[in-house]
Amino acid sequence: MKGYIGKVLVINLSDGTHEVEKIDESVYENYLSGLGMAVRYLYDNIPQGADPLGEDNILGLVTGILTGTGSVMVGRWMAVGKSPLTGGWGDSNCGGNFAPGIKQCGYDAIFFKGISPKPVYVYLDNKSVEIRDAKDYWGLDAIEAEEKLINDCWVKKKPVVATIGTSGEQQSLISGITNDSGRIAARSGLGAVMGSKKLKAVVCTGSRPIKGDNPEKIKELSRSYGKVVRKQNMPKIMGDMLPVMGAVMGNMKNDAPMDGALSIGLLKSFGSSMNNTMALKNGDAPIKNWKGTPKDFGGRDIKNMNPNVVNKTEYQKYHCYSCVIGCGGICDIKKSSKGKFTHTHKPEYETVNGFGALLLNKDHHTILYLNEILNRAGMDSISPAGAVAYAIECYEEGVITKEDTDGLELTWGNKEAIIKLVEMMIDRKGIGDKLADGVKKAVERLGEKTKEYAIHCGGQEPGMHDARLDPMLGVHFSADPTPGKHTTGANLYYKYMQLWQYSEWAPRVKWHNKDEEYIPSEEEAKKSVAMAAYKMVLDGAGGCYYAMLSGMQHWNMFDFLNAATGWNKTVDEYLEIGKRIQTLRQQFNIREGINPKDFFMGKRMIGKPPLEHGPIKGRQVPLEEMVSNHWNEFGWDKDTGAPKDETLKNMGI
Repeated sequence: MKGYIGKVLVINLSDGTHEVEKIDESVYENYLSGLGMAVRYLYDNIPQGADPLGEDNILGLVTGILTGTGSVMVGRWMAVGKSPLTGGWGDSNCGGNFAPGIKQCGYDAIFFKGISPKPVYVYLDNKSVEIRDAKDYWGLDAIEAEEKLINDCWVKKKPVVATIGTSGEQQSLISGITNDSGRIAARSGLGAVMGSKKLKAVVCTGSRPIKGDNPEKIKELSRSYGKVVRKQNMPKIMGDMLPVMGAVMGNMKNDAPMDGALSIGLLKSFGSSMNNTMALKNGDAPIKNWKGTPKDFGGRDIKNMNPNVVNKTEYQKYHCYSCVIGCGGICDIKKSSKGKFTHTHKPEYETVNGFGALLLNKDHHTILYLNEILNRAGMDSISPAGAVAYAIECYEEGVITKEDTDGLELTWGNKEAIIKLVEMMIDRKGIGDKLADGVKKAVERLGEKTKEYAIHCGGQEPGMHDARLDPMLGVHFSADPTPGKHTTGANLYYKYMQLWQYSEWAPRVKWHNKDEEYIPSEEEAKKSVAMAAYKMVLDGAGGCYYAMLSGMQHWNMFDFLNAATGWNKTVDEYLEIGKRIQTLRQQFNIREGINPKDFFMGKRMIGKPPLEHGPIKGRQVPLEEMVSNHWNEFGWDKDTGAPKDETLKNMGI
């Protein structure tokens, strides 16, 4: 066994047929599994110009090459397809428990073609593939549907289920695909693609074994990382110190490599909410629709964003499949939801900041409630937060009125109006219907006069991290084929990973003045390319972004890959695979007629005009020069972003 199965399941929902396709070993060697194999398959099989919500688009649910091999931190699965949100390549990464389910049924991926004439779900076990009527599940929220499907399909083994909520059914372009009671593949609008195919859910009950080439080596690597994780702990008082830590970081003029093990302790104790208050003090958190500063969100009430406040509601730790960190939690929200719901997954930092500082809302109960209703609807929390911020600023500036908002008083921090507006987006009612496909579409519906308040990258609302603090992040917001994603790369991630210790060409980070990160150069471009290439390999392996942050000296993905496959590739050979995956994703967009420059961040996000207060005051990102250098380093045209013919030929694309 080499980690991968060598087969994919292809289901045609239009006529109810299916077939198993064998994937040549050369595809895995050149693209890995997961995202890499998926982009190769979809590029070859989605016709040019296909309607993202039409019959020709293909939706894929894919799992990584390391999933199920005994490797730790590899519980990620991905949804892929042509994005209805950006019109180009779409992918979304998710944790939970669904990843091994695909492989245990005997496949590396499931691809869905066509459109079903009626709502259906797909049931898989070790032997059968069944397309079943979903009339009893259509119209249920994602968590209700998952619970009912588990109960109805549980024979010998508890099923794992990926499903859409009502937002996916209604083809909201900011909807995703959920599993494990609210973990969501949220980005790129792929829930809308699943809804357009009338596919409510996929139920997996397989039990086939999955093994790697060298299970003893995998066990050794996993135990070694587990020891590192067990040593990293943070006292509860640390939650109160995070704003101070953030302020210190924000005032530092110099920077240097860091041991990523620090992130493990923080994630174990607080999850991603460790950044709730820290980011408000160091400039990482966008505030007031990206135009505000910590001064706008100051005062004593900032304590409600303290991760200790959220942790007080946590009664159970949560781990994704194969995770030894456990950054998640299950929170009691009976008080926050006024008895409507009992519990929710602990909200991620993105959700907290999006419905907190971005809207100047300081009430954590509102955030907990919104987290649950969005999980149930199957809607990406980043995009609705951006849409609400856009609507509030439009209202503040007088370009929309109470008549447009259905009587809502859309003012900053108005928690009642925020909740009502999100509920209207989920139900596609009134102004909520105009916002339910993201801010780019909202501008088309509410008028060009609202355009300057719509913050997005190529149609996708950006993650809650500010490139004016970390300019490499801005490169990836703008240059990644799925724009606006905060997980592809940043200077912070790069210095944690210490990739240069293992690669011949990845630039070393030394003690330096932070100003150097804002100067376009070949070295900065090489860093951003190395970062993107690593992330593509991570998404081909099924690895966790937080394992990446802990540093290669602790979690060496390449050692895990060699142990699972028996390939014995070097780090730079794997990074070349990452470059190939990224280049084919970019080529997909070029083929679909997308101008990569249309994905660039807007003026506000790059600091034009610069902020006048706060830790990132005066900061501007020289975006065009930095992206041009990034493209050039990838072997793409530095002016257009199109991969050069020579590059495509050399990569075998």
